[in-house]
Amino acid sequence: MANQAAVSFLNNLARAALSAKALTSSSPWLQKPFIFDIRTRPHTFSSISGTKDLQMVNLTLRVLSRPDVSHLPKIFQTLGLEYDEKVLPSIGNEVLKAVVAQFNADQLLTERPHVSAMVRESLIRRAQDFNLVLDDVAITHLSYGAEFSKAVEQKQVAQQEAERSKFVVAKAEQERRAAIIRAEGESESAKLISEATSAAGMGLIELRRIEASREIAATLAKTPNVAYLPNGNNMLLGLNPALGSR
Repeated sequence: MANQAAVSFLNNLARAALSAKALTSSSPWLQKPFIFDIRTRPHTFSSISGTKDLQMVNLTLRVLSRPDVSHLPKIFQTLGLEYDEKVLPSIGNEVLKAVVAQFNADQLLTERPHVSAMVRESLIRRAQDFNLVLDDVAITHLSYGAEFSKAVEQKQVAQQEAERSKFVVAKAEQERRAAIIRAEGESESAKLISEATSAAGMGLIELRRIEASREIAATLAKTPNVAYLPNGNNMLLGLNPALGSR
């Protein structure tokens, strides 16, 4: 009886141990939660990239990102809680350098919407490899190096000087044409006057002289500070007798 009781006790103990092991392996007693912020958050980072014509450009990129909720366990296992700080700057610089290298420096300004669209599409596709969702991607700042900025300024100055030279030439041409037209008009006028004089004598000239004198007299008559003096000695001046007696 004692031996049977001992064997039964050992069997019960083994079964309890196996049950505890199975329970422990399938469902742990203690679990540690990790909190993920799944809201969209902004991130800004800068990159200095080289253009197709070997100019250095400083670009600033703003990204609105959030994690893919269905892949949170995988994100935690591979990247941890600081997944965005580990991934976004690296893939952002990678995409910016790849896109900017396809354009010349001046094309980044003239074709900026196209450049932004290429950066957006490439970055969204690249972020999907890390289970990240990008709601918006935008280039917020673009600046060139000192040498390129100086070259652009010199080009603008040269263009302004060229436009000014064109204006001066056009002005001189207009003045030349005006002088020719004026000379032709004076020549034609002199010719007509000569013909009229030959036909009618000096009467036309005297008529023009009288008309000019009439206009001059009318102009002087309206001026209060002008006095008329006769051409002979018959001139009377009104003198104050009181002044004469002195």
